[in-house]
Amino acid sequence: MGISTAALAFVLAPVSPVQAAPGDAGPVPVPSSNGLSNKGVGAISDADRDFVIKVRLAGLWEVPAGNMAVEKSNDPRVVQIGKSIAAQHVVLDNLDRAAAKKLNIKLPNKPNGDQELWLQEMRDANATTFDQIFIDRLRAAHGKIFPAIGTIRATTRNDTVRKLAQEANQFVLTHMTLLESSNIVDYASLPTAPAPANPGSGPVPVDGQMLAAASSSGGIPGVSTTVILLVLAVALVAGVITSMRIFRAR
Repeated sequence: MGISTAALAFVLAPVSPVQAAPGDAGPVPVPSSNGLSNKGVGAISDADRDFVIKVRLAGLWEVPAGNMAVEKSNDPRVVQIGKSIAAQHVVLDNLDRAAAKKLNIKLPNKPNGDQELWLQEMRDANATTFDQIFIDRLRAAHGKIFPAIGTIRATTRNDTVRKLAQEANQFVLTHMTLLESSNIVDYASLPTAPAPANPGSGPVPVDGQMLAAASSSGGIPGVSTTVILLVLAVALVAGVITSMRIFRAR
């Protein structure tokens, strides 16, 4: 599927920081991925492979969905949203296929079953019902992949996956913002976040390994109770020997 020169220029153009409103601390930063290495270096986890495949799957259904919005919607806002999302997913798909080739990850060539159902739902919709279906299905899908991308970006050991996650994160955030600019997102239908396990305990989760280390060493991470007891025993024996030598010297 081709992409016009104008659309490609729009997608690849550097994003300017959002201007600050009076009273704000400053503009919203937009991080660039240009400084990240992309050599395929580092271990690849099953989650990394799954992420690369999911990025491909996203493009396989969102490009045709965006094209349908251009053809079927009577709302100029929705038409432009569909056009932008379709064009940007072509670019993201190129990045994803390049990463998959470098990492020897096999990618699918057609949407999965759920995605096929969503596309069929859009095909069956008329001009009155299409916009709501298009906006809500894509907004829900982006909401699901958004935290998953954050997890991969934060945990992957592989530099190519890290760079792809950085780029995908910015695409997805842009698409969520575009979809919400339609002003017809049904937020009430979105899933709610799970309740925190330990509310009020702070933003930093407690590391289970650190707790285990602390509990096994009297609060000294990395030192086991066995080592501590051995050191104490050696010190006790040395003390006894020293005392005996002192008494014999007298």
